[in-house]
Amino acid sequence: MMPAGLNRVLLTVGGAVVAIVLAMMISSVAILAAGADPLSAFGAFFDFGETPNSMVNGIATVINRAVPLFIAGLAVAVGFRMNLFNIGVEGQYRIAAICAAYVGATFSAPAPIQIAVIIVVAAAVGGLYALIPALMKVGRGVNEVISTIMLNYIAINLAAFLLRGPFQGPRPEGQLTVQTADIPQSGWFPNFNFLFTMFGLPAPRGAGLWGFLGVAVVLGILLWVVLERTRFGFDVKASGLNSIAALASGVKPKKMIISAMVLSGAIAGLIGLPEILGRTHNYGTSFTAGLGFLGIAVALLGRNKPVGIAIAALLFGFLDRAQGPLQFADVPPSVIMIMQGTIVLLVVIANEVTSRMALRQEERRAARELATTNRVEVAA
Repeated sequence: MMPAGLNRVLLTVGGAVVAIVLAMMISSVAILAAGADPLSAFGAFFDFGETPNSMVNGIATVINRAVPLFIAGLAVAVGFRMNLFNIGVEGQYRIAAICAAYVGATFSAPAPIQIAVIIVVAAAVGGLYALIPALMKVGRGVNEVISTIMLNYIAINLAAFLLRGPFQGPRPEGQLTVQTADIPQSGWFPNFNFLFTMFGLPAPRGAGLWGFLGVAVVLGILLWVVLERTRFGFDVKASGLNSIAALASGVKPKKMIISAMVLSGAIAGLIGLPEILGRTHNYGTSFTAGLGFLGIAVALLGRNKPVGIAIAALLFGFLDRAQGPLQFADVPPSVIMIMQGTIVLLVVIANEVTSRMALRQEERRAARELATTNRVEVAA
């Protein structure tokens, strides 16, 4: 008899594989409708070039794209664990990113202090901005979905105002884009190019492999420990499952709502730092947007588990990197969006199906054990 835990894992993995295969089939229809060859399109996904340099650059691009998505997925997952839908991750990381970039550009200190201050500012701003919908929910019963969506618009437009107003940095003549002042070099996060060179591969071009990857890995481990191995994590999960039962057992659901939302916002505040500290060294009009909304899909795809979120983030990074090769294969970039949407939708459906199958198998196993126990007692 296969152990229940292993059986659940196999069901989950099998469901995800089936969902991805179905998503590829649906995407093939979209590719055919666009007048392109599906085989050529899928071949472009795995086209990392013919030279070691191009291969290394492609891998670095996938990981660099996955790092902020992984952090975004973690931020959303904290809210989901509490049965809260923090749709405001987008606004939280945008306002946190511009504040952190501005503060980081106003002083110069030794690298560890400079980088630490920038990270703390980003986390503090994100957490404080998430505190607003938390207080609205526990104080007035305002649904967090509505409040965080509205706060997204405020944060995005406030960031735009600050960027073109008090936070605007020097603007060279003829430059169309606007950005904050550059962070001093002491605030630049070291890259992780050594992960390639230690195996005899060339270093990626440009900014290379963002060093914030290390922070993301540590963050994922710490969050797993906090949510799975501490009293706080148990209280969060218990409050999310049944607030009345949690209250009866001594847990304060309102306190847990505030704690979970602030923690989610603090993590969300770090989403923009890989780009700011690793590539641009400022916040500008070309800053990457939409990562907070993608984080929702990544968290759902990863089933709110750090390992699953990491895999989902790498998948999304892999799909995003393929936009360039797809254009050379005469495939519209919109196919990427279709694939992302269908994968998330089908994986969510597959998760529900496999969860019900696992529950049904567990019920049957429990029934067999109970019947066996009863027969033994009767025979005795």
